[in-house]
Amino acid sequence: MMPRRLWPALVNGFRRRCPNCGQGALYGRYLKVVDACPNCGEDLHHHRADDAPPYFTIVLVGHIVVPSILLLEQVAAPPSWVHAVIWLPLTLLLALTLLPRVKGAVVGLQWAKRMHGFGGSVE
Repeated sequence: MMPRRLWPALVNGFRRRCPNCGQGALYGRYLKVVDACPNCGEDLHHHRADDAPPYFTIVLVGHIVVPSILLLEQVAAPPSWVHAVIWLPLTLLLALTLLPRVKGAVVGLQWAKRMHGFGGSVE
């Protein structure tokens, strides 16, 4: 069995593309992974992303937003309503933008490591 390259699979998944060919769409809807790649036919229904993508997304968004809030507070000390106007929409936008990309990277990781049935026959 030939090893699959991890980084291209992660990047393709992050781009919301098939981890195998990098061309076909990974999703049919916002977070619904297609059963098979429309370009190369690779089976993708095996994925078991579960709670990992939301967890990683929360960690990423938190590491972006919290230091930014602290920096703005130290530099300008704006009133609380300014923080609410800036950070609530930005947090929501970042989370909704990153979630499908992070899930795609998790699917790419599973595909590259032949996890959850992505390896073909069980040996």
